[in-house]
Amino acid sequence: MGSEGRAWNGAGMAAGSGYGSGGEAKATTTAVSAAAPAEVPTSAASVDISLPLLKMSPPIIALCKELVEGWSSIDSSLFSIETVSGGITNLLLKVSVKEDNGNESSVTVRLYGPNTDLVIDRKRELQAIPYLSAAGFGARLLGIFENGVVQSFIYARTLSPADMKEPKIAAEIAKELRKFHQVDIPGSKEPQLWNDIFKFLKKAAALKFEDNMKQKRYEKISFREIQDEVQELKDLLDILRAPVVYAHNDLLSGNLMLNDLEGKLYFIDFEYGSYSYRGYDIANHFNEYAGFDCDYNLYPDKDAQYHFFRNYLHTDRPSEVDAQDMEVLYVETNTFRLASHIYWALWALIQAKVSPIDFDYLGYFFLRYGEYKKQRESCFSLAQSFLSELKNG
Repeated sequence: MGSEGRAWNGAGMAAGSGYGSGGEAKATTTAVSAAAPAEVPTSAASVDISLPLLKMSPPIIALCKELVEGWSSIDSSLFSIETVSGGITNLLLKVSVKEDNGNESSVTVRLYGPNTDLVIDRKRELQAIPYLSAAGFGARLLGIFENGVVQSFIYARTLSPADMKEPKIAAEIAKELRKFHQVDIPGSKEPQLWNDIFKFLKKAAALKFEDNMKQKRYEKISFREIQDEVQELKDLLDILRAPVVYAHNDLLSGNLMLNDLEGKLYFIDFEYGSYSYRGYDIANHFNEYAGFDCDYNLYPDKDAQYHFFRNYLHTDRPSEVDAQDMEVLYVETNTFRLASHIYWALWALIQAKVSPIDFDYLGYFFLRYGEYKKQRESCFSLAQSFLSELKNG
């Protein structure tokens, strides 16, 4: 909900089911260390994101001249700036210059939105980006400033929700996600999903709205109920012991780009990236099949999921994936499906209070939490039946 080369060949992740003879999961994956990232230029400057583009342009140009190699001596009159997108947590700008040979060279400037530090760990993001970039993921990081980054410009189109479920594209996303999950980011490898959810819950439960209608809607929420639901879901998922990987955590269509001419798929925007659970990252992606209309009836069926899993588990020979490995990933993914709804529901409550964007975040909370409750029984039953079968041999 929140909102890039590929020439990297990672060694294979262990493709076993993850379950030992005693019925417990082995939460291990084979991490692949990326090459040490090159040192990235930094600036203490910041840009006022509330300014109109015309007034914002001079400081943006100054930043690019300071941070982008070879641009320091280019006359400011040769720069052009256009808005790529104004997302929920970012403003993306394309900055271009006319070179002496007549060609145009472009970079992307990403400006962080106001108050986004309440839902995004920028320190965690900036720690990971150079390593992901060095491993061939995302746009190349060119510079860092106080409230944003400068990155290379990607010549590709953004996917639509409908694109993601096309079998050929779904297979490529699965293969690329497998490689992404193998990148080793230095630091703690502890999964952050539940830490983030409980932090969101604490913040969400302490809000007060000046708007009386919003306050009345907010007061209908039972945070005790949500607390109990989160704890019960966590307890169940802990038993599954899903493999821990470095996860994207926001793989919606807007964060996927495709160069149709070259056939290259790009993952972008790693704001929510962290060590998390393999099944959560896949489930969160499947939830995004709902698209902009949030039609969760578009969640992929078992056949479509198995097509994705085959390409994720065995990128070279998808037809040779073990049936038990597929079942494990199916159960794992469709239980973490619930955690994705809880995460973005709580995220929406915080945004309802702090975001300047004209969007019904409170409505989005009720939508996602309502979907959680709608899917809860079947998802819990799936995991509990699976664990019971393992226990009984």
